[in-house]
Amino acid sequence: MNIAVLGTGMVGQAIAGRLHELGHTVVIGTRDPEATLARTEPVGMGNPPFSAWRAAHEGVAVATFADAAVGAELVVNASSGAAALDVLGLAGADNLAGKVLVDIANPLDFSNGFPPTLSVKDTDSLGEQIQRAFPETKVVKTLNTLTASLMVDPKSLGESSTIFVSGDDAQAKATVVSLLESFGHDDVIDLGPLETARGTEMLLPVWLRLMGTLGTGTFNFKIVR
Repeated sequence: MNIAVLGTGMVGQAIAGRLHELGHTVVIGTRDPEATLARTEPVGMGNPPFSAWRAAHEGVAVATFADAAVGAELVVNASSGAAALDVLGLAGADNLAGKVLVDIANPLDFSNGFPPTLSVKDTDSLGEQIQRAFPETKVVKTLNTLTASLMVDPKSLGESSTIFVSGDDAQAKATVVSLLESFGHDDVIDLGPLETARGTEMLLPVWLRLMGTLGTGTFNFKIVR
Protein backbone atom coordinates (compact mmCIF):
# COMPACT_ATOMS: atom_id res chain seq x y z
CA MET A 1 0.00 0.00 0.00
CA ASN A 2 0.87 3.67 -0.18
CA ILE A 3 1.07 4.68 3.49
CA ALA A 4 1.59 8.04 5.18
CA VAL A 5 3.07 8.12 8.67
CA LEU A 6 2.45 11.45 10.38
CA GLY A 7 5.16 12.17 12.94
CA THR A 8 8.95 11.88 12.92
CA GLY A 9 9.52 10.80 16.54
CA MET A 10 10.51 7.33 17.71
CA VAL A 11 7.05 5.89 17.01
CA GLY A 12 6.88 7.38 13.53
CA GLN A 13 10.39 6.18 12.74
CA ALA A 14 9.68 2.65 13.97
CA ILE A 15 6.40 2.34 12.06
CA ALA A 16 7.70 3.92 8.84
CA GLY A 17 10.86 1.82 8.84
CA ARG A 18 9.01 -1.44 9.38
CA LEU A 19 6.35 -0.68 6.77
CA HIS A 20 9.03 0.12 4.20
CA GLU A 21 10.87 -3.08 5.11
CA LEU A 22 7.65 -4.99 4.41
CA GLY A 23 7.44 -3.52 0.91
CA HIS A 24 4.97 -0.67 1.35
CA THR A 25 5.56 2.74 -0.22
CA VAL A 26 5.97 5.05 2.77
CA VAL A 27 5.99 8.82 3.15
CA ILE A 28 6.68 10.27 6.59
CA GLY A 29 4.99 13.57 7.28
CA THR A 30 6.27 16.57 9.23
CA ARG A 31 5.39 20.25 9.54
CA ASP A 32 8.51 21.52 7.76
CA PRO A 33 10.54 18.82 5.98
CA GLU A 34 13.50 21.11 5.31
CA ALA A 35 13.78 22.20 8.94
CA THR A 36 13.25 18.66 10.23
CA LEU A 37 16.04 17.27 8.05
CA ALA A 38 18.37 20.14 8.95
CA ARG A 39 18.32 19.48 12.70
CA THR A 40 21.50 17.83 13.97
CA GLU A 41 21.07 18.07 17.74
CA PRO A 42 19.77 15.11 19.79
CA VAL A 43 16.04 15.10 20.48
CA GLY A 44 13.96 13.89 23.47
CA MET A 45 15.80 11.60 25.91
CA GLY A 46 19.02 12.05 23.94
CA ASN A 47 17.82 10.18 20.87
CA PRO A 48 19.56 10.89 17.53
CA PRO A 49 17.96 13.53 15.31
CA PHE A 50 15.55 12.50 12.58
CA SER A 51 18.20 13.25 9.96
CA ALA A 52 20.29 10.34 11.27
CA TRP A 53 17.34 7.95 10.93
CA ARG A 54 16.55 9.31 7.47
CA ALA A 55 20.11 8.70 6.30
CA ALA A 56 19.61 5.01 7.06
CA HIS A 57 16.14 4.90 5.45
CA GLU A 58 16.53 6.76 2.17
CA GLY A 59 13.68 4.79 0.63
CA VAL A 60 11.20 6.54 2.93
CA ALA A 61 10.14 9.90 1.51
CA VAL A 62 9.70 12.99 3.69
CA ALA A 63 6.94 15.54 3.00
CA THR A 64 4.57 17.95 4.66
CA PHE A 65 1.63 16.41 6.48
CA ALA A 66 -0.70 17.35 3.62
CA ASP A 67 1.58 16.09 0.87
CA ALA A 68 2.12 12.82 2.74
CA ALA A 69 -1.60 12.26 3.28
CA VAL A 70 -2.91 13.20 -0.16
CA GLY A 71 -1.45 10.20 -1.99
CA ALA A 72 -1.86 7.66 0.79
CA GLU A 73 -4.27 4.76 0.92
CA LEU A 74 -3.81 4.45 4.68
CA VAL A 75 -2.57 7.03 7.21
CA VAL A 76 -0.87 6.43 10.56
CA ASN A 77 -1.15 9.08 13.27
CA ALA A 78 2.17 8.76 15.07
CA SER A 79 2.13 12.28 16.48
CA SER A 80 1.90 13.11 20.18
CA GLY A 81 -1.57 13.15 21.67
CA ALA A 82 -1.41 16.85 22.44
CA ALA A 83 -0.60 17.67 18.81
CA ALA A 84 -2.75 15.04 17.08
CA LEU A 85 -5.76 17.15 16.10
CA ASP A 86 -3.51 19.97 14.90
CA VAL A 87 -1.37 17.56 12.87
CA LEU A 88 -4.40 15.93 11.28
CA GLY A 89 -5.83 19.35 10.52
CA LEU A 90 -2.63 20.21 8.68
CA ALA A 91 -2.88 16.89 6.82
CA GLY A 92 -6.28 18.06 5.63
CA ALA A 93 -9.76 16.64 6.03
CA ASP A 94 -10.11 16.17 2.28
CA ASN A 95 -6.83 14.23 2.17
CA LEU A 96 -8.04 11.94 4.97
CA ALA A 97 -11.61 11.44 3.78
CA GLY A 98 -12.54 7.84 3.05
CA LYS A 99 -9.20 6.52 4.29
CA VAL A 100 -8.24 4.29 7.19
CA LEU A 101 -6.47 6.25 9.93
CA VAL A 102 -4.46 4.18 12.39
CA ASP A 103 -4.37 6.23 15.60
CA ILE A 104 -1.46 5.32 17.89
CA ALA A 105 -1.41 8.54 19.95
CA ASN A 106 -2.28 8.83 23.64
CA PRO A 107 -3.81 11.89 25.33
CA LEU A 108 -0.90 12.46 27.72
CA ASP A 109 -0.78 15.78 29.58
CA PHE A 110 2.72 16.70 30.80
CA SER A 111 1.75 20.18 32.06
CA ASN A 112 2.34 19.12 35.67
CA GLY A 113 5.44 17.06 34.99
CA PHE A 114 6.00 13.34 35.03
CA PRO A 115 4.18 11.01 35.18
CA PRO A 116 1.64 12.69 32.92
CA THR A 117 -2.09 12.66 33.45
CA LEU A 118 -4.70 12.05 30.74
CA SER A 119 -6.23 15.07 29.03
CA VAL A 120 -9.36 13.06 28.24
CA LYS A 121 -10.71 9.92 29.89
CA ASP A 122 -13.73 8.00 31.22
CA THR A 123 -16.42 9.48 28.95
CA ASP A 124 -14.35 10.23 25.86
CA SER A 125 -11.06 9.33 24.17
CA LEU A 126 -8.59 10.91 21.81
CA GLY A 127 -9.59 8.35 19.20
CA GLU A 128 -13.21 9.50 19.41
CA GLN A 129 -12.19 13.16 19.30
CA ILE A 130 -10.31 12.47 16.08
CA GLN A 131 -13.29 10.62 14.62
CA ARG A 132 -15.64 13.50 15.42
CA ALA A 133 -13.23 16.02 13.90
CA PHE A 134 -12.81 13.93 10.74
CA PRO A 135 -16.14 12.11 10.30
CA GLU A 136 -15.34 10.88 6.80
CA THR A 137 -12.18 9.11 8.00
CA LYS A 138 -12.19 5.53 9.31
CA VAL A 139 -10.35 5.75 12.64
CA VAL A 140 -8.88 2.59 14.17
CA LYS A 141 -7.16 2.81 17.55
CA THR A 142 -4.33 0.36 18.16
CA LEU A 143 -0.67 -0.05 19.23
CA ASN A 144 -1.00 2.66 21.90
CA THR A 145 -0.35 0.25 24.79
CA LEU A 146 3.28 -0.69 24.12
CA THR A 147 6.62 0.87 23.30
CA ALA A 148 7.66 1.70 19.73
CA SER A 149 10.13 -1.14 19.24
CA LEU A 150 7.53 -3.74 20.27
CA MET A 151 4.88 -2.22 18.02
CA VAL A 152 6.84 -3.40 15.01
CA ASP A 153 8.75 -6.38 16.46
CA PRO A 154 6.59 -8.02 19.15
CA LYS A 155 8.42 -11.34 18.89
CA SER A 156 11.55 -9.73 20.34
CA LEU A 157 9.93 -10.33 23.76
CA GLY A 158 10.35 -14.05 23.18
CA GLU A 159 6.69 -14.91 23.74
CA SER A 160 3.27 -13.89 22.54
CA SER A 161 1.61 -10.79 24.00
CA THR A 162 -1.63 -8.92 23.40
CA ILE A 163 -2.64 -5.78 21.52
CA PHE A 164 -6.06 -4.28 20.96
CA VAL A 165 -8.04 -2.65 18.16
CA SER A 166 -11.03 -0.33 18.46
CA GLY A 167 -13.02 1.15 15.59
CA ASP A 168 -16.48 1.63 14.12
CA ASP A 169 -15.72 0.30 10.62
CA ALA A 170 -15.31 -3.49 10.39
CA GLN A 171 -13.43 -3.44 7.08
CA ALA A 172 -11.05 -0.76 8.31
CA LYS A 173 -10.28 -2.88 11.37
CA ALA A 174 -9.69 -5.93 9.17
CA THR A 175 -7.17 -3.94 7.11
CA VAL A 176 -5.37 -2.81 10.25
CA VAL A 177 -5.34 -6.29 11.78
CA SER A 178 -3.71 -7.59 8.60
CA LEU A 179 -0.96 -4.98 8.98
CA LEU A 180 -0.52 -5.85 12.66
CA GLU A 181 -0.15 -9.53 11.79
CA SER A 182 2.49 -8.62 9.21
CA PHE A 183 4.43 -6.95 12.05
CA GLY A 184 4.33 -10.26 13.95
CA HIS A 185 1.39 -9.71 16.30
CA ASP A 186 -0.45 -12.98 16.85
CA ASP A 187 -2.86 -12.04 19.66
CA VAL A 188 -5.01 -9.13 18.51
CA ILE A 189 -8.23 -8.53 20.44
CA ASP A 190 -10.98 -6.54 18.71
CA LEU A 191 -12.62 -4.64 21.56
CA GLY A 192 -15.46 -3.35 19.41
CA PRO A 193 -16.50 0.21 18.53
CA LEU A 194 -14.20 3.20 18.83
CA GLU A 195 -15.54 4.15 22.24
CA THR A 196 -13.60 1.16 23.63
CA ALA A 197 -10.44 3.19 22.98
CA ARG A 198 -11.26 4.87 26.30
CA GLY A 199 -10.12 1.69 28.00
CA THR A 200 -6.86 1.23 26.13
CA GLU A 201 -5.94 4.90 26.51
CA MET A 202 -6.59 4.58 30.25
CA LEU A 203 -4.08 1.73 30.40
CA LEU A 204 -1.32 4.30 30.02
CA PRO A 205 -1.12 5.30 33.71
CA VAL A 206 -0.55 1.63 34.53
CA TRP A 207 1.95 1.26 31.68
CA LEU A 208 3.94 4.30 32.81
CA ARG A 209 4.18 3.07 36.39
CA LEU A 210 5.22 -0.37 35.23
CA MET A 211 7.95 1.25 33.15
CA GLY A 212 9.15 3.10 36.23
CA THR A 213 9.13 -0.04 38.36
CA LEU A 214 10.73 -2.30 35.75
CA GLY A 215 13.22 0.30 34.55
CA THR A 216 12.37 -0.43 30.91
CA GLY A 217 9.57 0.00 28.39
CA THR A 218 10.29 -3.37 26.83
CA PHE A 219 7.29 -5.27 28.17
CA ASN A 220 3.68 -5.80 27.17
CA PHE A 221 0.35 -6.97 28.50
CA LYS A 222 -0.87 -10.52 27.94
CA ILE A 223 -4.52 -11.43 28.26
CA VAL A 224 -4.72 -15.04 29.43
CA ARG A 225 -8.03 -16.71 28.69
